[in-house]
Amino acid sequence: MIQYSLHCSKGHTYDAWFKSAAAFDEQQARGIVSCAVCGDGAIEKAPMAPAVARTDGDKVSLSSAHPDAAKFREMVRAYRQKVTSEADYVGDKFAEEARKIHFEEVEARGIYGEATRDEVAGLLDDGVDFLPLPDVADDN
Repeated sequence: MIQYSLHCSKGHTYDAWFKSAAAFDEQQARGIVSCAVCGDGAIEKAPMAPAVARTDGDKVSLSSAHPDAAKFREMVRAYRQKVTSEADYVGDKFAEEARKIHFEEVEARGIYGEATRDEVAGLLDDGVDFLPLPDVADDN
């Protein structure tokens, strides 16, 4: 899995996950990468600062704070709250339940839970649509 910071021709910036760099290139060539904010198809990779692992296992971002960072964090917190209050928590059965929904074996519903890297890769291979559920610490 690889995370890219992307931006559209209208100035929106967002992060997206892809199975690999080649997967991003292939999807962009097919014209299926679009802005998460406005749907614009003119997408480019934005310059990204790497995440560096600290000795205590936490990651630190080397990018500078955006003037709207606090507003964005509040939006992410509100999004997470909405998902967790309206969707079913399925725990470590997320991949299994997402596949059942995708292949119409059960009625479609909102779910959230946990998945391993291998499970995430498998869901991507199977064409299952999902988004990572962001978490923003209260002190960040």
